[in-house]
Amino acid sequence: MSRVGKRPVAIPDGVKVSYQDRKLSVKGPKGDLSRSINHDVELDIKDSRIYVTVSEGVKGTAMQGLTRTLVANMLKGVTKGFERVLEIIGVGYRVEMKSDVLTFALGYSHPVVFKLPGGITALVDKSKVTLSGIDKELLGATAAKIRAFRSPEPYKGKGIKYAEEHIRRKVGKTGAK
Repeated sequence: MSRVGKRPVAIPDGVKVSYQDRKLSVKGPKGDLSRSINHDVELDIKDSRIYVTVSEGVKGTAMQGLTRTLVANMLKGVTKGFERVLEIIGVGYRVEMKSDVLTFALGYSHPVVFKLPGGITALVDKSKVTLSGIDKELLGATAAKIRAFRSPEPYKGKGIKYAEEHIRRKVGKTGAK
């Protein structure tokens, strides 16, 4: 039984919500998002709140909390937006930005070129890349794809990591005595 799914989602001021044919559309000051809703749950919009109810079945109760969180993320995205910070650690590791293309120098024999998807913007400050956007799912996938170019390694900690991530370091070889 989902406790998260039972809580209603408040619709902030300045946000327009429409729900037709199992498609939820949200428009706010930062942009607009839309998402199709699973057929096992139903949305009720009343008194500037969105209620997620279960149609029938076990799968509906499983989808209730997920759907409520997805709707809440949509509402937060069109009002405040989301942000993800990546740090680049390593000698000679750097990033450059030209329009919407990031070029990474990560110790490979070639530069790694990454074009940002639509709806995602980036700010580059020396060894930090700040990604921002209104779609939390797309933002997380973009950050994960960039991190996968050179995941942080446990011996020297070199690579691309999330700002809040902690890398567990390992002890290297002990050398001759």
